[in-house]
Amino acid sequence: MTSPTICLKISEPKMSFSFNQPKQVPIVEIPVDKEIKLFIKREDLIHSEISGNKFWKLLYDTNHYLSRNPPNPRIITFGGAYSNHLAATAALGKELRIETLGIVRGEELAEKWPDNPTLSRAHQNGMRLRFVGRSEYRDKETLADKLQNEFPGSLIIPEGGTNALAVEGIKFMLSEATQEFDYLCSAVGTGGTLAGISKFAADEQKVLGFQAVRDHSLEERIIKFSQRKNFQLFDAADRGYGKFSDDSIRFINDFFSRFKIPLDPIYTGKMFRKIFELIDNGFFAKNSRILAFHTGGLQAIKGANEKLKKEGREVIRFS
Repeated sequence: MTSPTICLKISEPKMSFSFNQPKQVPIVEIPVDKEIKLFIKREDLIHSEISGNKFWKLLYDTNHYLSRNPPNPRIITFGGAYSNHLAATAALGKELRIETLGIVRGEELAEKWPDNPTLSRAHQNGMRLRFVGRSEYRDKETLADKLQNEFPGSLIIPEGGTNALAVEGIKFMLSEATQEFDYLCSAVGTGGTLAGISKFAADEQKVLGFQAVRDHSLEERIIKFSQRKNFQLFDAADRGYGKFSDDSIRFINDFFSRFKIPLDPIYTGKMFRKIFELIDNGFFAKNSRILAFHTGGLQAIKGANEKLKKEGREVIRFS
């Protein structure tokens, strides 16, 4: 399966954006001293700011929306203080020169956001920010209805970008090259990426998901979108979503020291730590070929390091 050339067009201002994979995404071996082979697919290199799975999840949604030529195109979406999805959506809006609105969880951030590297960068990329209380934020359906009435004709994308169109976009993370592997591994947040991998994996492949959040509805949601039960979920949440132990930080730093590949502390760092644990425990059969997808998220490291410094803890170092 080849990567698509998607031209996104809007009427005002007149422009066309060629939404291509900019270069061949490499599959790199991670040497492990076991009778298995471990590889990483560097989706984090696909775009400097629309990174990893966010590139492919936003692709179909946005193209489908803009193909209808909305008169005043606008993308509205949701996220927390360090959301990869908000960051990627803001960057996409800048590239397409269309308005974006980010609904941010937590009214307390209304005065603090300029000091938040993710939100300040989203703002620099043209995203308007609106901060809502946590109880209002939880009721996404009501909130989305209000926003659709306030901004008619806008595209409203769920938190994390997961919907049916996003799942379809994930198929472009798979290719003839990925069919060579026995296991396909991905970090899991809202479940859209794993649903896409599950839906489009070859019949003989096993799909493994590493949960960054303890969400008991994830399995049902993934099956709803993929229509398959060819996956297994593992708890990789560590201390909880958006939290990370000193052991996780040390693992990320050691991983970079050994393999020169940066991992983020919320998703990919926790995934690889769990994969190494499974390898040590003999989970994978002899001669297995394992492929893990690097889903990006590296923009969150700056914010994570600021928090770690305030707590007097070891920070993430890529040098």
